[in-house]
Amino acid sequence: MNTFLGEDFMLKNPTAVRLFYSYAENLPIIDYHCHLSPREIYENKRFDNISEIWLGGKQPDGTYSGDHYKWRLMRSNGIDENLITGNVDPYEKFLRFTDTLELSIGNPMYHWSNLELKKYFGINEALTSDNAKAVWDKTSDILQNDPSYTVRGIIEKSNVSFVGTTDDPVDSLEWHDKIAADPDVKFEVRPSFRPDKAININKDGFREYIQQLAGSVGETSLETAVDVVDALEKRLLFFKEKGCKASDHGLDYIPFSRCSEEEADTVFKKAMNGEKLSNEEIDKYQTFILLRLGKIYHRENIVMELHYSVTRNVNEQKFKTVGPDTGYDIIAKSSCGIELARLLSELDKTDELPKTIIFSLDHSDFNLIGSCIGAFQSPEIAGKIQMGAAWWFLDSKDGMEEQMRSCASLSILGNFVGMLTDSRSFLSYARHDYFRRIMCNLIGEWVEYGEYPNNENSLKKIVEGISYYNAKRYFGI
Repeated sequence: MNTFLGEDFMLKNPTAVRLFYSYAENLPIIDYHCHLSPREIYENKRFDNISEIWLGGKQPDGTYSGDHYKWRLMRSNGIDENLITGNVDPYEKFLRFTDTLELSIGNPMYHWSNLELKKYFGINEALTSDNAKAVWDKTSDILQNDPSYTVRGIIEKSNVSFVGTTDDPVDSLEWHDKIAADPDVKFEVRPSFRPDKAININKDGFREYIQQLAGSVGETSLETAVDVVDALEKRLLFFKEKGCKASDHGLDYIPFSRCSEEEADTVFKKAMNGEKLSNEEIDKYQTFILLRLGKIYHRENIVMELHYSVTRNVNEQKFKTVGPDTGYDIIAKSSCGIELARLLSELDKTDELPKTIIFSLDHSDFNLIGSCIGAFQSPEIAGKIQMGAAWWFLDSKDGMEEQMRSCASLSILGNFVGMLTDSRSFLSYARHDYFRRIMCNLIGEWVEYGEYPNNENSLKKIVEGISYYNAKRYFGI
């Protein structure tokens, strides 16, 4: 019987062990997409206890900090919401999470949480209700008394070289400026451009956001869809000055409906007047903005990330009480493969297709994406159009293996830019270790089964590339 979280955890064959320890384990991490707070990085926040890092709570501004993966598990265990996101005794919240985790066999959160305890606190025994008090005491003592256990210290311990945060176009990026000016920050922190609120013309708050966008470029109002594009372009150039490498689009599905400037303006004005839009009108406006931005991304060498097949905030009551990004989103089935291809094709027609990474929350889209990206590659860079890593609900052993198998069978796995955390938790870098182990094990299986030669130079190139060097090359870091 293998030992839980032993040195060879997830490494089930000799080749996997060799590849992980020789080539993957010690490479730096490029976290090209996450939701970490640049303010907390600059202020070098210190957490008092593990509950504060893992579970957080309601902040003074009304938003919530914490890991919504963990919140979802606790809700499934019948835990009262106040003991999940409320501002109650942190130890009590920790105990309720411990009770939940102990039952979560087969869930990636079980692996992630225990990996974090081992990696950052030297706790090799799995967390249970029996040892919860000892774990709480040890982690609290380290967090409160070890001077290296600040936000920056944790990132440095994780061997992170680059952090790509997720930022709204109207953001002042003041915290990024402060980080860049601080010589004590030993890793790069760069903003990523997330213009969802300017694209989601069908969502609540669109009109108010357009006014914010106008103010961010010194205008009193934006009158047309072209004005919106112009404002976003100005903000993107501002982001680029701050070191931005990527844009990010969180879409319910990939839209594509041809749209002239005049049509886009008509739809935009209807929305600004509070009129109800048809689905076709929504698709037309979104397509117009995405195509215009895609061309700007290509010109400015900004990577375009597309995330889709998700329906957000499905529990209306909870959305009203705890708001967005609190664990009430679901996987969506999106029949938008042809729309994805048409979007890429339209940009490719004029040689203005940017480097693009495509993520779907539906695992059945993997092969679709794998076949689609093969139709739009170019000599500009190897693997210019990428299948994104297993994302969000797919961020498990099975999900990662399925994504990599699909990428390998339909594209070139050796060009894959690898893992991202997509996380709000500073301890989540343990997930890179998890991914690298699973990746090395999968490649090791192919070698052990005689499906790929045991050629050390070739294997080194593949493993080191996926772990670090491909992302470094792709994002120009």
